Amino acid sequence: MRILVVDDEKLLVKGLKFNLENDGYEVDGAYDGREALMLFEKNKYDLVLLDLMLPEISGLEVCRAIREKSNVPVIMVTAKTEGIDKLIGFEYGADDYVTKPYDILELKARIRVILKRVMTTSQAQKKAEQAEIFESETLKINFKNRSVVANGREVDLTAKEFDLLSIFIKNPAQVFSRDKLLELGWGKDYPGDNRTVDVHIRKIREKIEEDDANPKIILTKWGVGYYFKG
Repeated sequence: MRILVVDDEKLLVKGLKFNLENDGYEVDGAYDGREALMLFEKNKYDLVLLDLMLPEISGLEVCRAIREKSNVPVIMVTAKTEGIDKLIGFEYGADDYVTKPYDILELKARIRVILKRVMTTSQAQKKAEQAEIFESETLKINFKNRSVVANGREVDLTAKEFDLLSIFIKNPAQVFSRDKLLELGWGKDYPGDNRTVDVHIRKIREKIEEDDANPKIILTKWGVGYYFKG
């Protein structure tokens, strides 16, 4: 984890850098708002500890500039105690607020809490993104934009074909009867014949199988229905 500490008090920055590095963080220091933004443009940070009162560019303006391009957590630091400053800091995008003089142990605890929250959120987002994409040796499906690449070439599925394929991919090894697929794909009140399922499966196989006469992706369980091998 990399932290940017921004404060015009050089001894304070030096002390924070020493304490945070002892906890295993990488720490960069900046002594005015302009230097802070330059460092932020050059490097990737996991958290910014930002003093409100800075030369060159104020801490509020630095916070606003950071927030325009990044969701990195910002802890605002100030010597002021008025509640209005805290409200302004939050309006500019700060995630937390500490007042000088602060207890270093409390500050480090707040940093840990925020970074843990960010990591948990990031992992959840990554999991959601992974759930939107399926990939095997022969097939890649993006469920978000409904695109399909089979055997190295993009294939064009109809909306219903994609819906049926998605049912199989998201339920590997589960055998679906024609009636169940008709219900899932067309709705319970669909008046059509379940043979329409066979037609759609055949068309899907023609598009995604290397040899649709010998399918490897969507298989038939004779007398029962269809399933995705997984």
